[in-house]
Amino acid sequence: MLKVGVLVSGGGTNFQSIVDAIKSKKLTDTEIVTVVSSNPNAYALERAKKYDINAICIRKKDFETDILYQKALIQHMKAKEVELIVMAGFMVVIGSLFIKEFEDKIINIHPSLIPSFCGNGYYGLKVHEAALKKGVKITGATVHFVTEETDAGPIIIQKPVVVLEDDTPEQLQKRVMEEAEWEILPSAIQLFAHNRLKIVENHVKIL
Repeated sequence: MLKVGVLVSGGGTNFQSIVDAIKSKKLTDTEIVTVVSSNPNAYALERAKKYDINAICIRKKDFETDILYQKALIQHMKAKEVELIVMAGFMVVIGSLFIKEFEDKIINIHPSLIPSFCGNGYYGLKVHEAALKKGVKITGATVHFVTEETDAGPIIIQKPVVVLEDDTPEQLQKRVMEEAEWEILPSAIQLFAHNRLKIVENHVKIL
């Protein structure tokens, strides 16, 4: 049974997609053992409590240094025996200490087809605003492994979403979540849980 820790900052819709996939048996041999929020008011914490999943807020600003913050995250994840960390709308930049501790065991969902509209400064609604400003006809979502360079880790799964002529950033965000993010995030976890992912020279091979 793969033990998953989920990092969140907001509403937790991607976290909910994982819960739903487990309940519907689309995601098997997997359990969420903890949800960690960077925001004490994140609705994701309430979602976790609803399912009797351990939920805790660990705020960066409560620590004197970034290293101490990272060590607190590491300690919590190890105490819960987490084997895969899922960044599901986590709005805090994770440092190298944490990433090295869980190398190749952290995945992130990003609301674009990487390498488009990604990297520093591209998060949340900003991604969709940039896509519409550029006038792209296709956008989508990407699940990738997390490395020290923002949104640059090996890509696991991508799914395209058509951009409509009259889309607003909010409409596009909603459709990307519904048509892509909520599908490919549980799928990537399923592949990891069954040892079907192999990283070779920064490329992910699905076995």
